[in-house]
Amino acid sequence: MVQIWRGLDEVPSDFGPTAVTIGNFDGVHRGHQQVLAQLERTARAAGSKTVAVTFDPHPAQVHRPDTAPDLIMGIDDRIAALAGYGLDAILVLHYTLEFAHQTPEEFVQNVFVDGLRASAVVVGHDVRFGRGNSGDLSTMQELGRRHGFQVVIVDEFKEKDPSLLADDEQRRCSSTWVREALDRGDVHIAAEILGRPHALHGEVVHGAARGRALGFPTANLAHEAIGHVPADGIYAGWLIDESGTRWPAAISVGSNPTFIGVTRQVEAHVLDRPDEAPEDFDLYGQKIVVEFVERLRGMVAYRGPEALIEQMKVDVDQARRILAGADPRA
Repeated sequence: MVQIWRGLDEVPSDFGPTAVTIGNFDGVHRGHQQVLAQLERTARAAGSKTVAVTFDPHPAQVHRPDTAPDLIMGIDDRIAALAGYGLDAILVLHYTLEFAHQTPEEFVQNVFVDGLRASAVVVGHDVRFGRGNSGDLSTMQELGRRHGFQVVIVDEFKEKDPSLLADDEQRRCSSTWVREALDRGDVHIAAEILGRPHALHGEVVHGAARGRALGFPTANLAHEAIGHVPADGIYAGWLIDESGTRWPAAISVGSNPTFIGVTRQVEAHVLDRPDEAPEDFDLYGQKIVVEFVERLRGMVAYRGPEALIEQMKVDVDQARRILAGADPRA
């Protein structure tokens, strides 16, 4: 079972030697997964234990809080995703301005050498670390020679970007690319980069019950839901309840312009509610997961509830067709 440490002081004194990688790992996308796979191969060859080092909060939230991007996933989801790749341990370092003031040499000495007894460090070509991101790959290699650990370099993982004109042009998988796709509503592209559907996590709260009145009751996510909210629109996806049951769903993101004074929200209508006692299908207060599979359309203002109901019937039918051919465990 993976060990989770929330600081260097929690690392056991007899743990190691280790093969280590480091990063923000926001999204744990396919580029990150390639690094983790190389970490496992490196550790197996050397008989070392695998450790991923990450930060909380995200450094951008500390250095530029007003312009920091929304995170693809929260720290608990990030840890859970990393743990799924067979790591021996995950070290979460509390990121502060004081922490960021360490020189590259101090960081490597404190974390890799003294803290984790690293025999190997697995990084990408673009690794940056230490005060002002002044440490780079050549710095890491020099420090590896000085302290006796191997530096293993992982090539970039690239995918075809459908937004590019050239048929053969590829782009490096990155958290930035995932956010760009989500901001366009391209949840299918985001899933290709992530290697799984993008998800939001949150508690179901009471809304205006407008969906129930229209014949399409919804589970409304609290505004504090964790994850990067995609562009306004209607989506096909999955709702996973606290029992782990996956329900096909039509998901609405936005303010529903048909009605005045509605704030932006995420709500999911379960397509196949239990027939035996639908009134008992109560998700209020549950912590659920909403996964996005495909965008059906943008958010549109209709002339009244009747026109909206007819469109919602079309949306539900389309979502059902899409999800019938989708792997619910993808």
